[in-house]
Amino acid sequence: MRKYTIGADVGGSHISCAVMDLETRSVVEGSFVTQKVNNQASAEEVLGNWVSALNQSIQSIDKTQLAGVGFAMPGPFDYANGVALFTHEVAKFEKLYGINVAEQLKNRLSLDGEADIRFMNDASAFAVGEAWLGKAAGVDRSVSITLGTGFGSAFVDNGVPVVEREDVPAMGCVWHLPFKDGIADDSFSTRWYIRRYAEMSNHRASGVKEIADRVATDQMANEVFAEFGQNLGEFLGPWLKKFEAKVLVIGGNVSGAYNLFGGYFEEKLAQQNVTTTIGISELKEDAALVGSARMFEQDFWNEVKPLLSKM
Repeated sequence: MRKYTIGADVGGSHISCAVMDLETRSVVEGSFVTQKVNNQASAEEVLGNWVSALNQSIQSIDKTQLAGVGFAMPGPFDYANGVALFTHEVAKFEKLYGINVAEQLKNRLSLDGEADIRFMNDASAFAVGEAWLGKAAGVDRSVSITLGTGFGSAFVDNGVPVVEREDVPAMGCVWHLPFKDGIADDSFSTRWYIRRYAEMSNHRASGVKEIADRVATDQMANEVFAEFGQNLGEFLGPWLKKFEAKVLVIGGNVSGAYNLFGGYFEEKLAQQNVTTTIGISELKEDAALVGSARMFEQDFWNEVKPLLSKM
């Protein structure tokens, strides 16, 4: 088996990638690369930026030992076949619609026949990384969420995402489930903070950090974090119980404000007799890189490959 794989995390405005040594389960020193990407650019420019970043990572190893590249990719995307399905509704990478990204990248990277390109949903990749080498390592059942521009989530059992079972929601994620007057993604993302704080204070903040910086002198800022924590506990509690999750891992930019909403969140979970342990991601963005790289561990790939079409 070839010992190296590249994990790549595609964000809305950047790509980050690094080489993983599958034998030591560690990131190869000096291989981490991040590069800005204009998500409204032509397919040629987007793919060119991705290839540029990946080639920089490849330079740190013997390319003949590269098993392939695993991508943590946002949706909508055909993960099983490597085809982009982004439309104007998601306002990013629209020029890639219908393109077989796997074939394009394999050709542009000049990979040999033994090196492959594989894709996994980015929230699932984050959860796999945390279950493999992060806060959920060593437990069988975990849930991981990312709080930021959107609300990412995944359920993991023995290292493998669960996407179709009676104890998880449809697609194995929760962003689309009804909550309050909309869906969960409306209530557990940066835009909720901005909208709710504006409703309460008549001030439109630039983001969650600005609201957090006002906590010491602004009671309404405190109330926004309290409401968020209570809502998150009310929403997640039943699913954590149903799945019997041992650990909940929280990542994403908003996790940095856990000290402001975490107490309210945990109090709401306790009211529901939820005993899940809470962990704040230490791998952070690296979790998705690690999780996507794991697609080249053969035993894991055999289990996750049939699930990709359901993500």
